[in-house]
Amino acid sequence: MRKQIIPVLIAILIIAFAAYLWMNPVFSGFQPPVESTAVPSPTPTPISAHAPEVIPLRNDPLKKSILAAGDYLVRQQLANGELPYQVNILTSNRSSTPSYIRLMGGVSALYIVCRVAEDSSYCEAGDRALEHYLPNLLSDADHFKGTCLYTNGACPLGGAAVTVDAVYKRWQATGNVLLDGHDLLADAVNLGYFIVSMRKPEGGFYHSFDPHAGGTVNPDYFDPSFNGEGAAALLQLYEMTGNGFWLEQAREINDFLVSQPVTEDNGHSHALALFARLDELNRKDEAYAKQVADLIIAGQVRSLNPANSSISTATKIEALASIAQAFFLSGADHEWLDRETRAFITFVRARQLPGNDCSFDLAADAIRQYKGGLFGSCEDPSIRVDGIQHWVNGLTLYLEYQSLFAGR
Repeated sequence: MRKQIIPVLIAILIIAFAAYLWMNPVFSGFQPPVESTAVPSPTPTPISAHAPEVIPLRNDPLKKSILAAGDYLVRQQLANGELPYQVNILTSNRSSTPSYIRLMGGVSALYIVCRVAEDSSYCEAGDRALEHYLPNLLSDADHFKGTCLYTNGACPLGGAAVTVDAVYKRWQATGNVLLDGHDLLADAVNLGYFIVSMRKPEGGFYHSFDPHAGGTVNPDYFDPSFNGEGAAALLQLYEMTGNGFWLEQAREINDFLVSQPVTEDNGHSHALALFARLDELNRKDEAYAKQVADLIIAGQVRSLNPANSSISTATKIEALASIAQAFFLSGADHEWLDRETRAFITFVRARQLPGNDCSFDLAADAIRQYKGGLFGSCEDPSIRVDGIQHWVNGLTLYLEYQSLFAGR
């Protein structure tokens, strides 16, 4: 019996020793993972924005007009961030179909006022408004490139451009592209991809895209401001990202635009000012810009008629101030534009409440409620958000030009 047990014990010992060798890392070659003591690197961000270089603004009484417009927007803003779209100052009627393009322009205006006033409360109002309108951004990688601003059943080119502008104006005011952890610059870049995807083979842009049923452009839809605004948005992306792709795209669009008949294009005028500051303005660009300015000034008498629109005249201020900047930065003759721009500013200031060149009979409560707002004309006593946007932007561009001129 004892002889039978001995072989069994030997077998058990052999098995135990083999198991020991297998479990021992020295013999098996298996090494347990070593806990890392290195600090983990942050998640890489594919897009980054450097600090903005803005033109400092000299003190000028016109700043009060800019701040008054911002105060109007803040005073009329709802708790959910919604901005006032349109209101009749005589009847207080607000019944109108809002345009998200124009409302996003109101967001841009708040950020401009924030920079001019150096008062973060306007940026906070802009953030509330931007958060309210950002859900209108639409992306669908299966049907179109990038991101668009969906409004009234379609994606207009101008919606993408004005949203890029809002991010740009916020960046100028704060140096920041994050909103509660959301990367606004990533949105702007995706909006830029949409803008580029809307380019026509022969030049220019398609102006509207239907994202439904697979998506298709509308070749018959045209807005005279969209081409220039699209070019300006691409240059704003170039300034924010430093990526030469956007400059190249803007140059190609500009080459097409300067080959077209001259119009009072405030968006293209702004793009020419950005070219002069970020790249260069060539002789063909200068010649075209002068034709734009001459066209605007030639219609001055008609433009300053009390029956005409202050909104339209505010866009003329944008255009002339932009061209003045472009000419100053490129060394061209520019001083003649100063007095012409001032004439348009004087006209529009008479439409900013409590200014009242139409002699409307307004109660004191109405004046307090709508102070700083810009009504359209004697025939259309309505304050519209795009009038505020163009007025604030035009005055700021003009004050930037004045600062450049004074510091030469």
